[in-house]
Amino acid sequence: MKNAVQHWSGGKDSALCLYHARRNPQLRVTHLLTTLNEHYQRVAMHGVRPELLHAQAARIGLPLQPLWLPEMPSMAEYEQRMAASLHSLQQQADVTVSVFGDLHLQDLRAYREQQLTQQGLEAAFPIWHKPAAELLAEFFDLGFRAVVVCTNEQHLDASFCGRELDRDFLRDLPPGVDACGENGEYHSFVYDAPYFSRPIPVVRSEKVRRVYQPAGNATSTDKDDCYRSQPDPFAAGFWYCDLLLGPDADPV
Repeated sequence: MKNAVQHWSGGKDSALCLYHARRNPQLRVTHLLTTLNEHYQRVAMHGVRPELLHAQAARIGLPLQPLWLPEMPSMAEYEQRMAASLHSLQQQADVTVSVFGDLHLQDLRAYREQQLTQQGLEAAFPIWHKPAAELLAEFFDLGFRAVVVCTNEQHLDASFCGRELDRDFLRDLPPGVDACGENGEYHSFVYDAPYFSRPIPVVRSEKVRRVYQPAGNATSTDKDDCYRSQPDPFAAGFWYCDLLLGPDADPV
């Protein structure tokens, strides 16, 4: 059995990926690794507060390894910090495998595999090429529950942000929008899962619009990284629903 780290965004893909990784008799997931934005103090691109991330880790029963990134990371800086985090896990927990919830982006998979090979690590993609309808049906049938916390307004208007990720949400998606949000149409936060010790009580707070544009010398590596704030009205606009821990949440 090989020790593995789950690259964890807190959203539906990484949550379902972890479900399958935990059922793989050849893997033992020992840690969660999440990229966060130092400037905004939020999960990269998802906009989720760190305390919600820690609530997920506590309910899963796995230690969380945060990877803090500056507001405008260069590719070199991203790779350096990621390599340092993974090296730490190699040394501390004998991790030899990195697990990702990617679905279809072949160039992203190739990039990950190339970077990990240089570090003496393997990559695993438990839900790779799983059809969207099958993946989402499994997500709902297993009892996962999630809130849509970010939408790209080029694909979805603000009304979709903050909604429950359920079958009604999928039915309302406009034509051309990937049901799994594989092209960055939306991101989610999972507040209940079959391997959670208990659900996370969440409260929907304000919606905020932010405008981003890809950094000039960067190639996106995670659909979450390498973005920087810009006042340019023609850059990509995103809506975020701020989630708060409910008043009856356990301290984390």
